[in-house]
Amino acid sequence: MSVMNQVGLVALKSSMSMDEVMEMIPFLLPVMIIELLLAVVALVHVLRHNHFRCGNKVIWALVVLFVGIIGPVAYFIFGKGEEE
Repeated sequence: MSVMNQVGLVALKSSMSMDEVMEMIPFLLPVMIIELLLAVVALVHVLRHNHFRCGNKVIWALVVLFVGIIGPVAYFIFGKGEEE
């Protein structure tokens, strides 16, 4: 058996079955909803405000959209400026 076949076999064995994925949905769905809501709230805040502690509107919008749950959290901790 070649090395490539062994690697493919290991990858195939370690992948989850559809039944295992379906069992995890009740746990993952609330996390996905919270992540989506947090991203929407952070993006709306970024687009409506012009004052940031560091960075600018474009950078924070990209961070919020593309860094997953860490992006919106980082924005509210490090990027959100003072309200005027």
